[in-house]
Amino acid sequence: MQEEIINKVSQSELLTIDLEKYFPEGKIVMFDLKPFLFMELILKEKDFRTAIQNLDWSQYKDQLVGVYCSTDAVIPVWAYMLVASYLEPFAKEIIQGNEDQVIRQLLLKRINAIDPEDYKNKRVVIKGCGEKPIGEFAYLEITRLLRPVVKSIMYGEPCSTVPIYKRK
Repeated sequence: MQEEIINKVSQSELLTIDLEKYFPEGKIVMFDLKPFLFMELILKEKDFRTAIQNLDWSQYKDQLVGVYCSTDAVIPVWAYMLVASYLEPFAKEIIQGNEDQVIRQLLLKRINAIDPEDYKNKRVVIKGCGEKPIGEFAYLEITRLLRPVVKSIMYGEPCSTVPIYKRK
């Protein structure tokens, strides 16, 4: 007599969260302030304003744009504000920082848009390995967000998890 194989994982009440779902989609276009600086080091207000004003901003339509400076120059805050004022009518999102910083901010923004109440009193597995470089910061943030409401948090795959938190 052959025993029926029962998939206990599929019958469990585990909810899996794959942080890759929250990874920014699409290309991130970087806007470097360096070419707009005198000798690529000094911001001259009049020259900067003229150069920024004459730029074709429509090239950033519906783009995720990261604004940064690739040289070690002192950039006044207003310069970032000015660039944002020109980008805003076109760009999908504007974030200050290099590409890694932009990805981090977008990922955190999307994680924080999760409604923790959707996971109230649930057993949650935060998926581990994947194709995209999800940083430790994202795992920390999802844990911080869900811990107050969930029954338990585990890390890994539903068939092989590491316990993180269990409400007593």
